[in-house]
Amino acid sequence: MRPVDLARRHGLSTQAVRNYEDAGIIPSAHRSRTGYRDYTATHAVGLAAYLALVPAFGHSTSRRIMRAVTGGRLDEALEYVDDGHVLLARDRTTLRTVEAALAELGAVTPDTASDARPPYSIGELARHLALNGATLRAWERLGVLAPQRDPRTGHRRYVAQDVRDAELAHLLRRGGQPLGAIATVLGELRDAGSPEALNRALEGWRRDLTSRGTAQLHAAGRLAAYLDVLDRSGTTG
Repeated sequence: MRPVDLARRHGLSTQAVRNYEDAGIIPSAHRSRTGYRDYTATHAVGLAAYLALVPAFGHSTSRRIMRAVTGGRLDEALEYVDDGHVLLARDRTTLRTVEAALAELGAVTPDTASDARPPYSIGELARHLALNGATLRAWERLGVLAPQRDPRTGHRRYVAQDVRDAELAHLLRRGGQPLGAIATVLGELRDAGSPEALNRALEGWRRDLTSRGTAQLHAAGRLAAYLDVLDRSGTTG
C-alpha cells in the first residue's frame, strides 16, 4: 500500500502518516529497493486504532499507548489505558459532587439583604459558621475560599458571595466531601458566575464525559483489533 493510499483512507496527509511512523505510533514500513515505503493492513489497522484513541484519551496519552503497543510493551500500554479510565471515573465523581452541591445551594445563595450588609472579617465569618479562623485560612490555601483583601489594611473581606461559598463548603464538609472536591465545586461556581450558569456548564460537562466514555469503548475495539493483527503478523518490537 502506497503512503498516499493509507493517508486517503484515514483523511490524512502523507506527511502525517510518515510522522506517525517516525514517532513509533505505527510500525516501520517495508522499503522497496528504490526506497519507497510500502504499508500493509497492519499499518492501516494501527492508524485506525490511534485515531480512535485520540478522542478517548487525548493526543499525548494516545501516542504513549501506541508507542508501547507497537514496541511490544503491552503492560505499559494497558497502564496508560487504565489511567485514562481512572481519570474519567474521577471526573464523573466530581460532576456528581457538584450536582449534589447545587441541590443544596438554594438555601445558601446570597439574597438582596445579605448583599447590602458590610463584609465579614475573618473572625466574624468564623463565628457565623462556628469554626475557627485557622480553618478558614486553610480553606483559602486550598482554593475553597477566595476572599478579597482590604487595600488599606490587607485584612480579608468576605462579601456575600464569599459567605455563600463558606456556608456551602461547611455544608459539604459535614456531608463528608473532601476539600479538594469542594474546591472544585466552588471554583466552578465562581467561574460560572451563578448557579444557573453553572447548571448550563454542567450539562456541557456531562455531554463531554459521555462522549469520552463512548470514545473509550470504540477505541478499545480498535486497539484490540490492532493487537490481534500484530500478534498474527509478529510485527512488534
